[in-house]
This record gives sequence, structure tokens and C-alpha cells, in this order.
Amino acid sequence: MWAVFAVLSAVFAALTSIFAKVGIEGVNSNLATALRTGVVLLMAWLMVFITDAQGGIGDISRKSWIFLILSGLATGASWLCYYKALQIGEVSKVVPIDKLSVVITLILAFAFLHEKITPQSVIGCILIAAGTLVMVL
Repeated sequence: MWAVFAVLSAVFAALTSIFAKVGIEGVNSNLATALRTGVVLLMAWLMVFITDAQGGIGDISRKSWIFLILSGLATGASWLCYYKALQIGEVSKVVPIDKLSVVITLILAFAFLHEKITPQSVIGCILIAAGTLVMVL
């Protein structure tokens, strides 16, 4: 089931880039990011209430709070940079570079989460990095 959600995530991420490029025309990239973030915030809280998950807030550990906040700050920084890049660059160039996050994530997962390095993951990282270079040069 996780693979279905992963594929849907990729589809929605692709639509995000296309919709954002069209919507950001003539709009300050920071303002556009704030508007988008507001919509995401409303949608996320709607899902919390639809799934009746709001009662779990009190069960969140201090460590989880810290890392969820750090994740939110990283997401915000990523979105601000992404929208600025989309505003001044071509989607076909910005998106491949943005997807280098896959390579960076795998490296960080190996280094900090001690996830297993496999030949497939190394080859995949090399291919993603090479594909990015081919697409942006």
C-alpha cells in the first residue's frame, strides 16, 4: 500500500510544479509560497479532523515535537527556494535539480539513520545525479 501512496505523491508533486509555474506568474514568490502553505495547512488539519486524529496531540513526545518542527522549517525553506527558482527558471530545469533531494536524502539516511547501503541504492543515486546533469546542461 505504501507504493500506491508513493506513486500518488509523485503525481501530485508533478502537478504542484505545473500549477505553481502557471500560478506564480506576476506574483511575489514568497507571497505565493505563503498562499500555498495556507492551503496545505487547512488541508492537513481537515484530514486530522476527518480521521479523528486530533486527540493524539498530547501523546507527542518532546523529541518528536523538536524534529517535526525542524522538518517544518526545512520544508518552509525548501518551498521558498523552490518557488523562487520556479519563478525565475524553467520548470524543466528546476524540477530535476530539486529531485536531487532523493540523492541527498539517501546519503543522509545512510549517514544518520544507519540505513543499509545497497548496490541498487548506490546505482540509483548515480543514475539520478547523472540524469539531472543531462537534463539541466
